[in-house]
Amino acid sequence: MDIRELLRENIRTLAPYSTARDEYQGELGIYLDANENPYDNNYNRYPDPHQKNLKRRLAEIKGVPVEKIFIGNGSDEPIDLVFRLFCEPRRHNAVSIAPTYGMYKVAAAINDVQMREVQLEPGFTLDAEKLLAATDENTRLLFLCSPNNPSGNCFPKKEIEKVIRRFNGIVILDEAYIDFAGQPGFLSELDEYPNLVILQTLSKAWGMAGLRLGLAFAQPLIVDTLSRVKYPYNINVVTQKIVLEQLRKSPDAQIAEIVSERGRVLEGLAKNPVIRKIHPTDANFVLVEVDEPRTIYDRLIGAGIIVRDRSRIKGCEGCLRITIGTPEENDRLLETLKKL
Repeated sequence: MDIRELLRENIRTLAPYSTARDEYQGELGIYLDANENPYDNNYNRYPDPHQKNLKRRLAEIKGVPVEKIFIGNGSDEPIDLVFRLFCEPRRHNAVSIAPTYGMYKVAAAINDVQMREVQLEPGFTLDAEKLLAATDENTRLLFLCSPNNPSGNCFPKKEIEKVIRRFNGIVILDEAYIDFAGQPGFLSELDEYPNLVILQTLSKAWGMAGLRLGLAFAQPLIVDTLSRVKYPYNINVVTQKIVLEQLRKSPDAQIAEIVSERGRVLEGLAKNPVIRKIHPTDANFVLVEVDEPRTIYDRLIGAGIIVRDRSRIKGCEGCLRITIGTPEENDRLLETLKKL
């Protein structure tokens, strides 16, 4: 397929905003080009609009060339931008699994694009044929989240491949929780799929949720277009600096402990008569079914423990989503549940 033909006409011809730092590359001593306050307080200069240093470090970590990396203000920014790139309001539509991350549907509504939701099969399994059948000639985007939120499970690789190969639009594969899964994601196979956009984040495994930095990996044409449409200085100076510092550390030890604790929490939950069902998980959380979700939620709140009540979502009736915490937090959760 010709990805350029999928772009909205106004996006194909867009002349992006040019910052002062786009017009000159280099390090000089005197900056009189951007109408900044000249007195140095560490924050008086605009940030690098292209996050060059950050992208170079991420390219090393992820094994992906710089030109295939887009950095957003959280993953929510590229989610919103793909609608602006590919969907004409009230004309094109998008397809998503359900239940899944709610921001896909919100971004569609903000951009005045119909979102067609395809309910997952029992056990939150993916039926690729059913998903593809929901598309038509006006479907530009298809969203998959694996491991999925809120169910926690990864989908079989063959089913995901089938969707990517057979859909004549852009597939957005959200891998926010892939670091906790027992299987690799699709990043190493990015070059095989010109219509694939992979979302990842530094919020989960890397522990940088408060810094709001999300990643999109795609072919250079898509990344370049995302970069032309984004707001010029979308990642601030402080975030770029702190993220670079944090990327010098390895998250492997914390990931290993979270995965280990996940197993221990699952064992503890399985012994508790309050828990009716535990759904398999490849993420840093678990979805459980209980008889009275709101009552248990409120009692946990009363004990100072906050979980997520997902029981009002279709397919998640009776379910609470529980994030894996520190060993001490998990101990307190399990002990509190024993008393209910």
